[in-house]
Formats: sequence, structure tokens, C-alpha cells
Amino acid sequence: MEREFEGLRAIVTGGASGIGAAVVSVLRERGARVVVADLADPVSQLAAGSLAVRCDVADDESVRSAVDSAVAQMGGLDILVNNAGIGAQGDVEANDDQEWHRVYDVNVVGVVRVSRAALPYLRRSEHAVIVNTCSVVAHVGLPNRVLYSATKGAVLSLTLAMAADCLPSSVRVNCVSPGTADTPWIDRLMDSAADPVAERQALEARQPSGRLVQPREIAAAIALLASPQAASITGTNLTIDGGLQSLRLPPRSG
Repeated sequence: MEREFEGLRAIVTGGASGIGAAVVSVLRERGARVVVADLADPVSQLAAGSLAVRCDVADDESVRSAVDSAVAQMGGLDILVNNAGIGAQGDVEANDDQEWHRVYDVNVVGVVRVSRAALPYLRRSEHAVIVNTCSVVAHVGLPNRVLYSATKGAVLSLTLAMAADCLPSSVRVNCVSPGTADTPWIDRLMDSAADPVAERQALEARQPSGRLVQPREIAAAIALLASPQAASITGTNLTIDGGLQSLRLPPRSG
């Protein structure tokens, strides 16, 4: 199990920070060759010898160039992790059409663009798999997350439809739905809050586990779904949310 990805090749979008960086680390530790595909300058953020390409998932030309370059560097492709995404806050009145289109373009159509570019290469692999990063907000209603929730609901449905279409060509498609994770995006959210300490405590209290989900925990779940040892798992969502979706515990005392 420690080296189950030995000889396999992966692309992780949004792999320069947060959940994506944790996925890159876990896959590499377990033997995979991994290319980080990120809008930021990923090369400057990686250790020597790591592979990286610049990729704007909102631009089809950028995506195709990045995927082609990544495959050329690795000599093929077995695993695609569609992790790149952006956040959005507010109720249904809070964002204008332009913002709705912008967030959908990254969070939903971005998954489409990268998958579309990667599938011709994945079909040549004996262990082909796509794992999309969804969210617990695709399954439960949380306040002031309408736009973000809508995009992640679309990712969930997209995952299931892709799994059905890709199964005849032996490409598995799954997704993970993290709860609130301890990432740089949350740090930026806390920095903009009137009371960052109270805001973080409220987020932690919302989790039945009493803490935020760690990126390495999400990365482990993605690795599980991507593993060749999970060859019969497709069209599946795995929730990593500290019990937020399924548990109803009494309020914590003290």
C-alpha cells in the first residue's frame, strides 16, 4: 500500500497550495510522478526535481497546452485530480451575473476543460481515473454559500454523468466532498472577518468533530479513490467532513 502508485503518472490542478498541495505530496510519497497544474507560478513553489505547468482552467488553450506539456514530461497519464476552484460568499441576491459566470467557469467548466483534454491520454492507461473535488455544500444547505454550493452540486452531477460515459473505456470517475478544511482560503476568510477568532471558533463548532478538516485527510481520501486497488470504485462520492452531513450531536457543553 505504501507505494501503490509506483509507475503511475498524475496531474493535480490547483496543486500549488491547500488541498491540492497535500494531494501532490501524498501521491508522490506513494510512488506517483505528479505534475502540478496551477494558475499561480507553481514552479517557484516546488522542490527541485518536481514537475509543474502553469494552467488557467478558465482558458481552454491554457488547459490543452498544460495537459499536453504534463503528459510529455511524464510519458503518459493515469490519474487526473480536478481540484482547482474558487470560493464565493453570499445569499442568492449577493452576486451579479458576471460573478455567477466567473465562478461557474472555474469550478464547473474548468473540470470539463481539463477532463476533455486529459481523456484521450487517460484512455491509453490501464489504471485510468479522474477524481473531482466537490464539497459538503453539494449535500447540505449552509448559509451564505449559494453560488459556491450551486457549482459544487454541478460537480457532483457532472461526476456521476462522467462516470457513466467513461466506464466503457475503463476510465473511473469519482469525487470527494470535504467539509470546511483548514486551507489558505479559510485563512483569508478569517482575515476579513470582524472577529477572526470568533469566526474560526464558529466554523470549528459547526463540525461535529469539533475541528476543521485537514488537507492531508482529504488527500488520503483522493488517493484511496485513485488507487489501482480501488478498481471497482466509480461513480462514487466520498465525504470527509467530520460528520457534518450525517451526524446530529447535542451542543458541546462548556
